[in-house]
Amino acid sequence: MRSAMDYVPRKAAGLIAEALADTRVVVINGARQVGKSTLAELVLRQGANGVTRFLDDPVTRAAAMEDPVRFVRHDGLMLIDEVQRVPDLWLAIKYLVDRDPRPGRFLLTGSARLLALRSLPDTLPGRSETVELWPLSQGEMDGTPDGFVDAAFALGSDTRGGPSTLRRKDYLVRMARGGYPEAVRRESPRRRQRFYESYIADLLSRDVKQVADIEKAGDMRRLIALLAAQTGGLLNVNRLASELSVTAPTVRSYIDILETIYLVRLVPSWSSNLTTRTVATPKVIFVDSGLANHLALGSATDAPIGGLMENFVLGELARQLTWSDTTARLYHYRDRDQYEVDAVLEDNSGQIIGIEVKAAETVRTDDFRGLRLMQRRLGSRFRAGFVLYCGTESLSFGDGLACLPISALWTTNPPGT
Repeated sequence: MRSAMDYVPRKAAGLIAEALADTRVVVINGARQVGKSTLAELVLRQGANGVTRFLDDPVTRAAAMEDPVRFVRHDGLMLIDEVQRVPDLWLAIKYLVDRDPRPGRFLLTGSARLLALRSLPDTLPGRSETVELWPLSQGEMDGTPDGFVDAAFALGSDTRGGPSTLRRKDYLVRMARGGYPEAVRRESPRRRQRFYESYIADLLSRDVKQVADIEKAGDMRRLIALLAAQTGGLLNVNRLASELSVTAPTVRSYIDILETIYLVRLVPSWSSNLTTRTVATPKVIFVDSGLANHLALGSATDAPIGGLMENFVLGELARQLTWSDTTARLYHYRDRDQYEVDAVLEDNSGQIIGIEVKAAETVRTDDFRGLRLMQRRLGSRFRAGFVLYCGTESLSFGDGLACLPISALWTTNPPGT
């Protein structure tokens, strides 16, 4: 892996440059500490006549609140960091870009899903494009292609990654490291634990308060720990409400907040008219596997390694979906007969890729149980099914089915490269 102190090139950089070429306002949205500001500044320096405004600075923020229109007036590209801190800027930006529709006017960053914030006075339909920035992917850290999604839809079960020497213990190390750049730079697990504790405290004291008025921060902290302890399982709102001694609507609102600030992501259930016995409950994954691992180990004597590994894999898939040429959505599948598939990718034409995740170094025929059911019911719509596991071999398990090392996610080349 490259030196941890080096800047790691991000796949999102190309997406941002493309968007600025034809779009007036580009928003880099993502969790705190994923590198939004660093990436935005690098993009800004590639052009001419750019200017930067950091709203974490109290004086800058006061100026923006006092006279928003004058604050955003500029001839070139303006970067405004943490734009959600001054909601009135949105109307000022809209005012300017409506009167001067040149592309590449504003590059905005935010640590929350900006369009979900109630404090924003208006959105920018037709004027803006949002690029999601996740924590570092394994491919970004290793300098490898990160092309599994595109390859799977193009090649089906013939998809193969590069040679793998990683074993279960290596994947556990990667899972625990996560992808926040600051955590990756810290060599010892103890130092990463200190980072994660500070991260959660900062999130609760700053980001949550920007989104909603939470009376009991302790309840939110306990909910985060409970979600980590059941990583990979179905979301059971009533059980969480019972454990927290709050109402189910309160739990739902808290989870909405955690999604808004990019701590967790809901993975919806996949269904079609061919699978009427589907359980409609979503799963919750953490945006960063290292944070999930830290929280789970702190809240349970028997950490759910299988669920944490599933979180790790689904997180890598979700990252790839932000830059892959294939437009696809991430789901999971489970039915009332206990058939399940950990990850389901569906593209715009209705083609399906099914993925099972195993935290073991061996694969059994029974591990394809859910994938075979989906294959039988979907017929030609079923493009391929994979079991991703902690072993080293890539093997066929019949027509349209294969097992691959988990590392195939980031070592597989996109088609045509």
